[in-house]
Amino acid sequence: MAKSHNLLNYDRVAMADFFEQQGEKAYRATQVFRRLHHDSPQSTDIFCDLPTALRTKLAQTTSYPNLPLASDHVATDGVCKLLFDVGGDRIETVIIPESNRTTLCVSSQVGCALACRFCLTGKQGFSRNLSTAEIISQLRQANRLLPPGKKITNVVFMGMGEPLLNLDAVLSALKIMIDTHGYALPPRRVTVSTAGVVPAMARLATLPVALAVSLHAPTDTLRDEIMPINRKYPLDTLMAACHRHILNRSRAFITFEYVMLDGVNDSVACARALIRLLHGLRCKVNLIPFNIFPDTPYQPSPYEAIDRFRDVLMRGGVMTTVRKTRGNDILAACGQLAGSVQARTMGLGSEKPLLRA
Repeated sequence: MAKSHNLLNYDRVAMADFFEQQGEKAYRATQVFRRLHHDSPQSTDIFCDLPTALRTKLAQTTSYPNLPLASDHVATDGVCKLLFDVGGDRIETVIIPESNRTTLCVSSQVGCALACRFCLTGKQGFSRNLSTAEIISQLRQANRLLPPGKKITNVVFMGMGEPLLNLDAVLSALKIMIDTHGYALPPRRVTVSTAGVVPAMARLATLPVALAVSLHAPTDTLRDEIMPINRKYPLDTLMAACHRHILNRSRAFITFEYVMLDGVNDSVACARALIRLLHGLRCKVNLIPFNIFPDTPYQPSPYEAIDRFRDVLMRGGVMTTVRKTRGNDILAACGQLAGSVQARTMGLGSEKPLLRA
């Protein structure tokens, strides 16, 4: 009998439904779910404590395959970029270690259809959506590659793709990540970033995860130029959706991501326009130094311009941080993920062993 059911595609509710269809008790579904995600043993037979009949049935009809790891690259600052094979395509996942946390940047699509002009992923075009299993496998395998005693503490959907254009699979993966029988990640430590797919934002708000909006411009004229999605969902529509997102969530706020492009969006006038745009929203702005990639028409803003922009926002009452660039020597920084052979053959850094043998 063909193994037609990948168990990594099921959140716990869906797993219970599947087990019921197979004539099994709901608590068995929770056992299997927990063994797949929460316990995460290294044993080749993770269901060794289940009844023999159930183990036989699962072996005949289900699977939970790992994504093939094509290569890994470790940057000088410790950031690790994992290149996974997904049916002939390639996706990239980035592990960002820090002293008090370890963040995983996951991909939700192969490529991206939005074609933001400052993003290498957008330049390669769109191939397909990832399944829930392919999304959750990035977290599952990253945890297994970390040194003993370490695990992923934060997840950001800021890798390849626009998460809200693959919403069903992303929502299912999010449920697995924050489930106490799954990876038990606090919802505030799981962030979904969108370029502004407005119709999907309401469904995302049904889960208590954090929202980041890739803004990058304070006016429609400028955003139209660098982010084509703005022509479909202009700023007044996007901002209205942002206000709705936090309306009945007393502790929620939105992070607005703003890549700093020299001479494009980094002027004092742009900072003042951004203050007006964000008025009345519980939010913070994350200024992102632009990370250069081959054939880009843009240059990063000088640090003096970034500091000046930040200071204007802060004086205007907008909480503002400047993101530290990590992993750019292996094209693992924000906007540099491509998942292609090109990114592996530019001589940017060297291949080193995995984080865990």
